[in-house]
Amino acid sequence: MSRIGVLGAGAWGMALASVAERAGHDVTVWARKPETAALINGTHRLEVRLPGIEFGKKLRATSDPSDLSGVDAVLAMVPAQVLRGVLAQFQHLKVPVVLCAKGIEADSGLLMNEVLAQCLPEVPGLILSGPSFAADVARGLPTAVTLASSDLRLAKDWAQALSLPTFRIYPSDDPRGVELGGAVKNVLAIACGIAAGKNLGDSARAALTTRAFTELTRFGKALGGRPETLTGLSGLGDLLLTCSSRQSRNYSFGLALGEGKSAEAALAEARGTVEGIATARIVARLAREQSIDMPISVAVAAVIDGASDPETEIARLLARPINPEFHRG
Repeated sequence: MSRIGVLGAGAWGMALASVAERAGHDVTVWARKPETAALINGTHRLEVRLPGIEFGKKLRATSDPSDLSGVDAVLAMVPAQVLRGVLAQFQHLKVPVVLCAKGIEADSGLLMNEVLAQCLPEVPGLILSGPSFAADVARGLPTAVTLASSDLRLAKDWAQALSLPTFRIYPSDDPRGVELGGAVKNVLAIACGIAAGKNLGDSARAALTTRAFTELTRFGKALGGRPETLTGLSGLGDLLLTCSSRQSRNYSFGLALGEGKSAEAALAEARGTVEGIATARIVARLAREQSIDMPISVAVAAVIDGASDPETEIARLLARPINPEFHRG
């Protein structure tokens, strides 16, 4: 048994905290708001985010960063764009940090492991990603994800320590590929949501998801991810989940855009962070800078920024030259 710290008391943070507790660990969840910590400790629930879920007695919450001083590992659940600021409050950490946000830092273009290396250079980082919704995980429904580290033995050790019969963790030594797959799929899920909002049909959805996967693998390989990683749980698997379900905040955000709502109105309806918004902009920028063909991602960024609209971008994608599906050599 270990002591596990969790940064973030949102739905995903509490879902993974519940996993760690059920795996036999003592769990301390850091919540930004003291009232959230008090609610969790008093009721062993967080009804507003995970209705009907009761947490175990080995799980407690705090709003004091020093309460995580004695943990053996930390699961960082906070959104990608605030990770740096949160880590600044935990300079005392010297234990492995499992990074669970799926995004790219907008200002720097850095992946989450790179942000961690800048903030806590002595701390080993791992990446947890894959097709998983917080409500499913919290309810104990079967789920499989990937845990990656440049040190495969470290990934194996923590995969074993955190796995449950209904929460299978596959270790990997390709953290870059795992991160890139998880980040880019959020952008592509917005595109699939837009298509659904426009009622383009199941055939269009299948074609768009397939071409989205082509973009994901193209981008991931160009930036150093392994092809086999991108075809696995943290790439194709996560894409398939988030491109087809209203449980995905990115898909639901795109759905609202496709139904004619503005980006501001669509975001106002979202419950929680829509990681794909910031990621779309940085993916589009990196694609231009490195000459990576990413037409779907670029279209999403244009719609989000108000530089275009869904109708124009759909017409533009449908008017692209008819080239072979696969290029050889």
